Amino acid sequence: MTAVAARLGAADGDGSPPEPRTRGAPSGSRLVLVVGNPNVGKTTLFNRLAGQHARIGNYPGITVERRVGTVKPFEAPPFELVDVPGTYSLAARSAEEQLAISAILGLGDNPRPALCLVVVDAGQLARNLYLCLQLIELGVPVVVAVNMIDEVADNPPNVKALAEWLGVPCVATNARKGLGLVALTRTLAEALDAPPIGRAQVPYPAGLLEDARRIGAEVPPAWLGGGPTSVDATGATGAAQTQALALWALSSVDVDDELENIPRGLRERCLAVRAERASDPTRDLDLEIIGSRYATIDAHLPAVYLRFVTNPPKPKLSGQVDRVLLHPVLGFLTFLLVMLVVFQSLFSWSDPLIHFIESAFAWLATAIRTHAPAGAVRDLVTEGVIGGVGNVVVFLPQILMLFFFIGILEDSGYMARVAYLMDRVMKALGLHGRAFVPMLSGFACAVPAILATRTMERQRDRLLTMLVIPLMTCSARLPVYGLIIAALFSPHQRVGWIPVQSGLMVAMYLFSLLTTLLATAILGRTVVRARRMPLLIELPPYRLPSLGGTVRVMLERGLDFLKGAGTMILGCTMVLWLLLSYPKVGVGAGVGASTPGSPPPVRTPTAETAIEHSFGGRLGKAIEPAIAPLGFDWKLGVGIIGAFAAREVFVSTMGLVYGLGDLDEEAKPLRQRLREERRPDGRSVYTPLVGLSLMVFFALSCQCMSTLAVVRRETRTLRWPLFMFAYMTTLAYLASLVLYQVGHHLGL
Repeated sequence: MTAVAARLGAADGDGSPPEPRTRGAPSGSRLVLVVGNPNVGKTTLFNRLAGQHARIGNYPGITVERRVGTVKPFEAPPFELVDVPGTYSLAARSAEEQLAISAILGLGDNPRPALCLVVVDAGQLARNLYLCLQLIELGVPVVVAVNMIDEVADNPPNVKALAEWLGVPCVATNARKGLGLVALTRTLAEALDAPPIGRAQVPYPAGLLEDARRIGAEVPPAWLGGGPTSVDATGATGAAQTQALALWALSSVDVDDELENIPRGLRERCLAVRAERASDPTRDLDLEIIGSRYATIDAHLPAVYLRFVTNPPKPKLSGQVDRVLLHPVLGFLTFLLVMLVVFQSLFSWSDPLIHFIESAFAWLATAIRTHAPAGAVRDLVTEGVIGGVGNVVVFLPQILMLFFFIGILEDSGYMARVAYLMDRVMKALGLHGRAFVPMLSGFACAVPAILATRTMERQRDRLLTMLVIPLMTCSARLPVYGLIIAALFSPHQRVGWIPVQSGLMVAMYLFSLLTTLLATAILGRTVVRARRMPLLIELPPYRLPSLGGTVRVMLERGLDFLKGAGTMILGCTMVLWLLLSYPKVGVGAGVGASTPGSPPPVRTPTAETAIEHSFGGRLGKAIEPAIAPLGFDWKLGVGIIGAFAAREVFVSTMGLVYGLGDLDEEAKPLRQRLREERRPDGRSVYTPLVGLSLMVFFALSCQCMSTLAVVRRETRTLRWPLFMFAYMTTLAYLASLVLYQVGHHLGL
């Protein structure tokens, strides 16, 4: 970079920069966006600035949340602060980064911001300033917060020298301890009155500038008027902004990009230029754009540091820990130990809270049954409304704990190491290493696991991971497996030295894991096919997690789950209750005694015949011809219908079918009834082969309304939850069909 730096230095003339340029903010606009790379303390700084005035809102036109706050400077009007998702550049691909780009540039329904607060890591200026340089090129008013200044105390950057080069205010901060916030708030208030326009310039190759000129003709005039990308107050023609926007579009648009709000003419012109340059082996558009910007940064950074080091050594402690955590063997063992602790919390530590919630809803239902008059309204409230809400809220302890641990692992810097470690395995399936942690947490529950995919950067990878997570054996399947294995397989039966019952349980987990990996490979090459992207991930230094910020995000995610998925699940559960409760058939004691000459005894319908004549029972009878090839009768059909609300509901539904009341997997009468159920010819209805077929069906089918509801909310469309339900149900049916028919013909 020495020769490049020399050329750039000569181009700067005598080195005396012009006076900073400013322009008036749009009328009535006091919107400030907090932008920056991931892991720079952006959200921590936002929380410090907004304080108690922070709240959750939605991006315009979509249901994705954003953090919004109001800052009230001393002796200055308040302004609105918005924390947008982290992004490394304005040419990013993920959905979250696209939101950041649209918010920064005021695309779509987003209002144009009056100012952008760019947060940079004081120890990673070379990489962080790339985004800042892009914003300055586009004419966006910028204030720079040089954060984490305490981590480079031995050689801190000179913020005055940095401000002199960029031409925008720069303030040193330590968001964790709240240092520098008063000066930053005052600087933001002053910048809103006179937004600073940076003067840093990038010398691009002549051929690239010619490409930008051709593309510039398609840049929408609206992008140049009345906002950050408009003609500035110095009277410039706007050619610089047009060139910057053309280069942004050229670096962003690709054949498989997911960017929105790009006009058709501009997109086609960019693709045409890319196609022309692809045939020229001497040209690489992306390398020319990115290389020119980094060359400019490298040329100016030595003046910012007292002692400039090209490749600063990794902190000693981080290097020593990484030798263990990134080791091909020790790293995996450490990760398994960490995941064991996480799963222990999800399975065991949350049990007291889960039981408390279940008991609270049961007490509420009992109280209403005791004091409210009998009737359909009382049944609807107790069984439909309260039961439906209880099925949703019972997930809350697991969701809170999962997001708490994810937040701790991310803040500490460990989650980035896990993604790097698992990338060696996951890249063979067409996914990044980031997908492994949400997939693994699917063993606890698919709902929080799908929510955990928000940590992934690429929308395509998030979608693929969401589509396969429900194949992992979640805790809701355990009651079903426990009932079937205990009822149809003897506890004394062994295969060699392995007990059949415990062996089957382990086998079901292994089966789900292998099926998930296979489905990932197939779907990634067919339905959600996309160009394979390398994993580019930052390994930040290890830090103490911010407990307050982690708890705040955990509570927000929990509330978001209750408000979003909960309402849909409640509605579906009420529909299910209606199907299994109507039409009403009286339930009596059975058959009356008969005497000679008296009329035949009156048979009073039992709970079993009542459920048989309900709409749900009739539906079970209707689907029996379709499920009979799997070894299932109409009663199992009703159980499968009931399990659509939640898989564990299968057990209580089967109890209702047999007139035994609301039973769980530990209820011996239900196990005994399943074991003793006979056909007219005396053969067992439920054989071990039927049990295996049923477990395989539950392992592969998507019998969970909450999962579908969360996928619907995360993807903002019905297309993908319907596809998930269709492909998993088809897969479950075919696998059970093959298993049962082959086993039946073999005489099992």
